[in-house]
Amino acid sequence: MRAVLQRVTHARVSVAGDLVGAIEHGLLVYLGVASGDTTAEVEWAACKIAELRLFPSDNAEAARSMERSVIEAGGAVLLISQFTLLADTRKGRRPSFFEAAAPDLAAPLFAAVASALRERGVEVATGRFGAHMRVECENDGPVTIILDSASG
Repeated sequence: MRAVLQRVTHARVSVAGDLVGAIEHGLLVYLGVASGDTTAEVEWAACKIAELRLFPSDNAEAARSMERSVIEAGGAVLLISQFTLLADTRKGRRPSFFEAAAPDLAAPLFAAVASALRERGVEVATGRFGAHMRVECENDGPVTIILDSASG
């Protein structure tokens, strides 16, 4: 499983002009499910997303610090499925998506990550799996973190 986390002041996703998910301050998370991913990767991803300390403390002097998790900061997560995170660009000019899980495997694992985050107390909004989405956000920091379960 591979994820890109962006700390945001707000984020929203729409499909065919209809708003399907939005959050105020928190994390915009693009999540790619790899072939071979299991519930172990679901738990790993949910734990990392919920518990990574990416937010400053309330102390104005420590505004550049990363002291609190999204839960501790009272933030939310906008979770977007994105198989293109598994692109292999080593050869040629066209990316290969061989490592990305097929939709019938990826969709339930994506939903399981959203569910596991909610079980940890995180407010979660999502895009629509497999749809062409328009994502808007305002980065905060900017803070951008890449997670990959294959590299720990």
